[in-house]
Amino acid sequence: MKIILHPARAVTLAFMAAIAAGTALLMLPAASAAGTSAPLLVAFFTSVSAVCVTGLVTVDTGTYWSTFGQATIMLLFQLGGFGIMTAATLLGLMVNRSPRLRAKLITQTETHSLGLGDVASIARVVLVVTLLSQAAIAAVLALRLHFAYRLDWLEAGWSGLFHAVSAFNNAGFSIHGDGLVRYASDALILSPIMLAIVVGGIGFPVLHDMRQRLREPRRWSLHTKLTLTGTLVLLLGGFCAALLFEWDNPRTLGPFDMADKLVNGMFISVSARTAGFNAIDIGALSHESWALHYFLMFIGGGSGGTAGGVKVGTVAVLVLLVLAETKGHSDTEAFGRRVGAASQRQAITVLALGSLVVVLGTLALLRLTDFPTDQVIFEVISAFGTVGLSTGITAQLPASGQVVLALLMFFGRVGTITLATSLILGARRMPYRYPEEHPIVG
Repeated sequence: MKIILHPARAVTLAFMAAIAAGTALLMLPAASAAGTSAPLLVAFFTSVSAVCVTGLVTVDTGTYWSTFGQATIMLLFQLGGFGIMTAATLLGLMVNRSPRLRAKLITQTETHSLGLGDVASIARVVLVVTLLSQAAIAAVLALRLHFAYRLDWLEAGWSGLFHAVSAFNNAGFSIHGDGLVRYASDALILSPIMLAIVVGGIGFPVLHDMRQRLREPRRWSLHTKLTLTGTLVLLLGGFCAALLFEWDNPRTLGPFDMADKLVNGMFISVSARTAGFNAIDIGALSHESWALHYFLMFIGGGSGGTAGGVKVGTVAVLVLLVLAETKGHSDTEAFGRRVGAASQRQAITVLALGSLVVVLGTLALLRLTDFPTDQVIFEVISAFGTVGLSTGITAQLPASGQVVLALLMFFGRVGTITLATSLILGARRMPYRYPEEHPIVG
């Protein structure tokens, strides 16, 4: 008897399979620079972080892993960002131009596409945008590294490719032990990386919609308008707040000149929304900046992209719902459109489940470690939001604490809704409805 998996469960299992395969590859002696087999926990944690495009690490990527190990990590976060099921459907498109309905359903679950008819188009956009963006950014970085930093072409090309793929997938992995701190005063390095982060994290449904109606922004879907507006607000708000909190901090932006402060302020805002790169020491940030990161990391990027978090669209719908309720409006509206009740319920569910996961993760780490609460909260939200930024305590966590972070990364990447629906194979329409009442709220 043929067993049919629910698309959401298939996505979950595919990510688990990728993590298992990555762990096995990273445990090979050829994967470590020392030529010995990496410990199981190190390989497992790194594999989870790569597949879940997070970037949290317990060992230095550039020195601990060999070129083969680094290439394996890059392949893992490419698969994670690209989407296991999206990749599978693209392979099907190459063989058969009309993928089966089941493959479409699975891809729709992974890409959060707006309709079954859009799946094939979005899958093609995913492929084209991914390859072209990564190739262009890699070329720019390689040229800059070769001519400005005197790296030979092979080293410059590998570094450029690794960081371009990592940036586009919002993975945050770097082969430099200090992240991107050495490039803090180089806008020609930080700017292409920021561009890759934004394009990869805005969401493929948005890119698809913009491509289809490039000259008709009025016809863009409500999802596209909310995502673009929310992204702009968060980027500018994060930029201004980062400058306000860190302008005179002698351990972060203080020593920079005006231009470098502006570039690094924007880099903080961009990277905090799930990219995970750092051009300054995260542990040296003020407590206000850590609080800013809590907010930005938890929200994340756009649905259907490489970013994590509860997503910009989710928060946008909730803001609209609150505004409508405070104004006494019966409908939640934006840009001349009414937000459906199902989307409102889903937004509330995503926020509630995400908040619950963060609270439980924080309590678990506080129980297992003696680190300050603010550092623990930062680490937990960074893992759940698949950000990868750290105050420096990841490698110091006990094995049990690292397993907790691994679980948080998995929850954050697979998504609270996808994970929940993978356990509940299908909603049933009940043949009856109970009488309606209105409990007192507030």
